[in-house]
Amino acid sequence: MERCDLGERRRGPIWSRRAGAAAPRGVMVNITHSVQGYHSKTIHFLNVAFDSSGDSLLAGDRQGNIYVFDLNGNRFSLVQRTMQACTALAFNLRRKTEFLVALADYSVKCFDTGTQELVSWMRGHESSVSSISVHGSGKYAITTSTDTAQLWDLDTFQRIRKLNVRQSVGIQKVFFLPLSNTILSCFKDNSVFAWEFDTLHCKYQLSPPVEGSVLFYKVFAVTRDGRTLVAGGKSNHLHFWCLELKQLIRIIQMPEKVRAVRHLEFLLDSFDGGSNQVLGVLSQDNIMRFINIETSQILFDIGSPEEGITTAVISPNGRYIASVMENGSLNLYSVQALTQEGNKPPPFTFKVVEDGHKYTSEANKLITKVTSERSKGPWKSKQSKIQSRLLKLQANTSLENKENELPGGLNKKRLQALLKGFGEYPAKYRMFVWRSLLQLPENHLAFSSLIDRGIHSAFVNIQKEYPIKSGKLLRVLQRTLSALAHWSAIFAETPYMPLLAFPFVKLFQNNQLICFEVVATVVVNFCQHWFEYFPNPPINVLGMMENVLAHHDKELLQHLIKYNVTSQVYAWPLLETLLSEVLTREEWLKAFDNIFSNHPSYFLMIVIAYVICSRASLLHCNQAADFEYFFHHRNNVDIDVVIKEAYHLMEATPLDIHPQQMLDDFTPLTKGQYPVFNKYPMFIVNYQAQKWEKIRQDEIEYVRKRQLAHESEAKAQEQKAEDEAWYQRQKLLQEAEEQRQKILLEEEKLAEQRQRLAVVKRELKVKELQLLDGSRRRLLNYHQDQLQMELKCLNDEIARKQLIKDQEAVTKEMKEVKAHRRKVNLEDQRVQRLIEMDKEEIQKAQTVAEENVARGEQKHTASDWRPRWDEQDQEECYREIAKLLHDNRVREAELLKAMREAEEKKQEDVVQNKAQLEEEQKVGAAADGHRKQFLDDRLNDELELAEKLQREDGCFERLHDLKARCTERGVEVQQVPGSGNISPSDLSTLASSLRKNVFAPRDGVGRSRAELARRERELMAEVRRLRRRIASRARAGLPAAPSPPQPAHPEGTCTAPLAAPSNY
Repeated sequence: MERCDLGERRRGPIWSRRAGAAAPRGVMVNITHSVQGYHSKTIHFLNVAFDSSGDSLLAGDRQGNIYVFDLNGNRFSLVQRTMQACTALAFNLRRKTEFLVALADYSVKCFDTGTQELVSWMRGHESSVSSISVHGSGKYAITTSTDTAQLWDLDTFQRIRKLNVRQSVGIQKVFFLPLSNTILSCFKDNSVFAWEFDTLHCKYQLSPPVEGSVLFYKVFAVTRDGRTLVAGGKSNHLHFWCLELKQLIRIIQMPEKVRAVRHLEFLLDSFDGGSNQVLGVLSQDNIMRFINIETSQILFDIGSPEEGITTAVISPNGRYIASVMENGSLNLYSVQALTQEGNKPPPFTFKVVEDGHKYTSEANKLITKVTSERSKGPWKSKQSKIQSRLLKLQANTSLENKENELPGGLNKKRLQALLKGFGEYPAKYRMFVWRSLLQLPENHLAFSSLIDRGIHSAFVNIQKEYPIKSGKLLRVLQRTLSALAHWSAIFAETPYMPLLAFPFVKLFQNNQLICFEVVATVVVNFCQHWFEYFPNPPINVLGMMENVLAHHDKELLQHLIKYNVTSQVYAWPLLETLLSEVLTREEWLKAFDNIFSNHPSYFLMIVIAYVICSRASLLHCNQAADFEYFFHHRNNVDIDVVIKEAYHLMEATPLDIHPQQMLDDFTPLTKGQYPVFNKYPMFIVNYQAQKWEKIRQDEIEYVRKRQLAHESEAKAQEQKAEDEAWYQRQKLLQEAEEQRQKILLEEEKLAEQRQRLAVVKRELKVKELQLLDGSRRRLLNYHQDQLQMELKCLNDEIARKQLIKDQEAVTKEMKEVKAHRRKVNLEDQRVQRLIEMDKEEIQKAQTVAEENVARGEQKHTASDWRPRWDEQDQEECYREIAKLLHDNRVREAELLKAMREAEEKKQEDVVQNKAQLEEEQKVGAAADGHRKQFLDDRLNDELELAEKLQREDGCFERLHDLKARCTERGVEVQQVPGSGNISPSDLSTLASSLRKNVFAPRDGVGRSRAELARRERELMAEVRRLRRRIASRARAGLPAAPSPPQPAHPEGTCTAPLAAPSNY
């Protein structure tokens, strides 16, 4: 069987797989609504209704949740939360998305399933609505309660008409007939009226059922064609009425298991033309049986004693049956699955009662015949034969049988036999048996009229005298006693009435009507003659009991008389409490099983039997207080022995003293209205009532005066409080004014303080800005210092590397200078040798020249052919050469001096650079240590400020790298010989060496040195030119001109012309 728990979901699927015709026991799905939490529970469904198509189902639960189940779409959805239990539903309105729901507050509301909004709210009922009937057009609806029926227009949601009934007649149901404009109204007195819908005139009335029948109509059903009405009630008989003939045409008796019918509904069929043949009957055993009214057979049933059904609805298309189960769940049945051959139970036997077409008014002459035939419908039964017998209505029965016959089909003689055999009635059926024995009329209207009068003044404060823990029990007791007091005034003055009624109130607290009628029946029958001597105890009844006790146990009576214990001590406490003080619950129930089953005098006998059975304990009592305690508390007495003794007293007591002779037989309460109870001294009761009324009036007057005094005092107190409040307000106002002045002064002070504070804040802000600026500057300086330190480190590193490089260069230059010196020395030596060789050659040449000159002079002395001007030119040439040589020597000396100065300056620069480098290395080491200490000290202080400033101002730009500009230094030192003559070739060689090593252009001195080198080159070129010229002349062999006489040279230099050396 498929199960669906709605839980907290608002929508979802109904089943995971549709069962259809293969559903087990016909159940397609079982729907429950459980709530999980600290106390998990299941919310019970109360009512269901199909729409006009039969494919959608509307269901409402106890908490007011309304669900719509789409059987074709396999979806459910929560469409409304009314927060109240629903008492009736209707889902076949003209607008398909609207539905009507009757709520527990006696109102009827219309909702829309699509928008889930309230459409209309209809009020007017004073009790809960039990049914809603919608017209075939869907435009009108009839709502029915126990006191009224109202006709509504569903277009305007206005009430059209209202059906009012007398209090003695209650309404069972009012509904529309299908396919017609007729309204059928059914009342609790079995009367049925048909009304014309348009004019609301009575069309006809159905005659009452068979006289003597105990069937009271409770439920009704009509075929789809509106021709047949079926009625049922507290019996297993079903009455079939033909509405066209307006007469009873059939009576069907259900099986013996069916004792009452709770619901009737026809199963619709598309092929029967509206004359439905299958009727569903829900009985008191919560099983719904479907019978074929033509073949008189039960086709199938749903429900079981374990899974009972409380109500059921059949879809208009005849495909589904929706039933609300006893456990609160909702079962959806498939009619197709229920009507299959394998799912059918065996047929039950029931009787069909048919009358002739001519219905006569003589019900006692109605002859019924039981027919036996096979089922002709689509359902086939294996056991189709029905036992047939003749059912005759007995018109005349004996008086004894009438007296023994009880409502509900019980028999008093049989109950007494059962009671004697088992000693008590079954607990499960005890209340039902008591109701049958007491023959309660269940006068709802009369009881409602008593209840409507409210709480009687005598029992307003009953909780003070009887403090009951259960509030519900106290309210039921208060209402029951108030109803008794409104019924008869004596009960309002009777002090022991709460003690008498309380046991029955506790038993029937869930049904106040039954509780009241049981107490009233007990008072009328088992408390006869109790109120004749009011307000004294019933002396006559107590006297009868004392006579019976004297007859059966004189010794015990003498013992009681000896200690002045009267019947008001040993009998009256048991009577006024109905033995509830001395018996346990089980013993009391067993005792009243016997009391209700016998004559009212048995109650007196059982009290006497209790006293006799307690004789052993009573004979040991010798004080009045002990006797009183004994009859107001439970004692160790066997109730079975007491009951047996009471039966013995009923049989053994002589008639002259038997209470049965003084008491009337049992008389039930009358139906409709309760009997008048006036068996009491009315003048005393009236006098006492007047006295109590006077006392109440005095109390009311006293309460009124006290109320006035309280009001005056309250007004005085209020005025005093107002005055005090005024003075207090004035005082508070004055204090508030003073406080305000103080506050103003304080505010002025605060304003000044605020101004000062603002100034201080501005100063602080300025200081803060200054500090921030200083911090920023310090940070910038720190970064600059750091960058400068880094730059200095880089410069130091560059200087160190440059110094190393310079040292290497100086070392290299020194090596080159040494090598050059060696080379120069070698060249000097070579030049000396060359000079010496030139000198020798010159000397030789001079010698040769002198010889040649001498020879020439000798040969040409006379002729003097050489002109004089050649000698002068030669002398000028010699003088010019000597002058150039002298200038050359001067310049060479200046050059040597400059070279020495440059070399000395270079040496000084090297030494100075070396010392400076060492000093810078020391300073750099000290700066590194200082910088490391400085960084460690300042880093933590400036970190947060640096981060803040970096966020505000961004990252500082890094300084550009500075390019070290280093001047190249390097002077090649060359030592020149300090003595000796230098020839032109020596000057040329020396000049070339100096150009390569010394006179490299450095800084601003290079240009002058270059100019000096240029001039040197020009001079050397001129020297070479003169030498080549001299050499060429010498090679040509020209005779040397005779040299004129030379003056003496102090320097000792030669004045003769020089011949160019051979290697030039």
